[in-house]
Amino acid sequence: MPVRTPPVDDTTTAPAATAPTRRVPPSPPAPSLPSLTGLRWMAALLVFGLHVRNLGFFGGTGGRLMTWAFDAGGTGVSFFFILSGFVLMWTARPNDRVVSFWRRRIARIFPVHLVTVGIALLMVYTPPHLAKPTAAEGLANVLLVHSWRQSWWQTLNPVSWSLACEAFFYAAFPLMAVILRRLGARASAALAGASVLAVLVLARADAHGWLSQSLYSFPAARLPEFVLGAATARLVLLERWRGPGLEASLALALIGYFLVPQITDGGYPATACTLIGFALLIPAAAIADLRGLPSLWRHRRLVRLGELSFAFYMIHLLVLRAGTSLVGSSPHFALPTALTTTALAFGVSLGLSWVLYEAVECPARRLLLRGRRLSRTQPAPRAALPEPAAPTREAPAAAPD
Repeated sequence: MPVRTPPVDDTTTAPAATAPTRRVPPSPPAPSLPSLTGLRWMAALLVFGLHVRNLGFFGGTGGRLMTWAFDAGGTGVSFFFILSGFVLMWTARPNDRVVSFWRRRIARIFPVHLVTVGIALLMVYTPPHLAKPTAAEGLANVLLVHSWRQSWWQTLNPVSWSLACEAFFYAAFPLMAVILRRLGARASAALAGASVLAVLVLARADAHGWLSQSLYSFPAARLPEFVLGAATARLVLLERWRGPGLEASLALALIGYFLVPQITDGGYPATACTLIGFALLIPAAAIADLRGLPSLWRHRRLVRLGELSFAFYMIHLLVLRAGTSLVGSSPHFALPTALTTTALAFGVSLGLSWVLYEAVECPARRLLLRGRRLSRTQPAPRAALPEPAAPTREAPAAAPD
């Protein structure tokens, strides 16, 4: 199946005196990639496991097993940053307007973000009494600029730090897309390689404390992961991707994931362990969808869970922290009790994520974008070009902390 983005029809118009103006048809939407939606859920699940481990629900053997399985769960955020770059480049509209792009991004992430900020503010004054932010910290969180200051990155809903990184990526993407569309296969591959090298250099600097602050939550330090995803998407669009298949890519991603505790204590340096595997896995899953190859990740249940993954990510840590007011901080339960407690927290988080998705995320997005859709249904004025049609899938927002 060809995967190049079809060019816009350059149909010319006849003089107004002899014939009506012909409208230029919009570019067809990019093919949807359901396996990437399924993979989003798995990355969100890793982050959930990390937070359960960090809150000390499991003691003894259970605690050791949780450490083995989820000590590297924070790398799920790296997966989301790479995935975000890939999907935004994949669905980029050749004639898109910058304001239209930013409006769609705001409609995608802000409604759920604002609702979870409200929940976090409520929890500031009720058990488990989250840390009360200053007015400046709260405003920075609402505007998604709080990750630029290290002491503010865990304000209110702690996981929202990654949305601050995404907001920076969204600001940079329109210019990035213009540049990437001018690059051929070799230049795109070189950009991907430079992005990997940048992460490795930054990881070493962070591990040795050469910088004045940790890079884990610093938006500019996470930009190379986003660029890597966009560069690999460009190679797939050019039909020049030459990476391994889905099974081999998944194996490499798992090897990198379980290498993390052997090489580093976590944080930004962990990104260097999983970067290659994740950067291979995402285009491999996309190719599997395009060619109709077998893929576990596009199973309808996984795809549905992937659709809920953003809301799940945004609410799960608030649920876990609320649970600590009932079970105590670091309770270190025996395995049966810990499993029961975790299953309950997971069920509540998943149920609330469904509510957020169905009652907040989707309706708010339709409402915020309604004006644009209505304008597209009106007859175009003479000699005016219509906006391109919306793609079948929106790019995923970043998740995991």
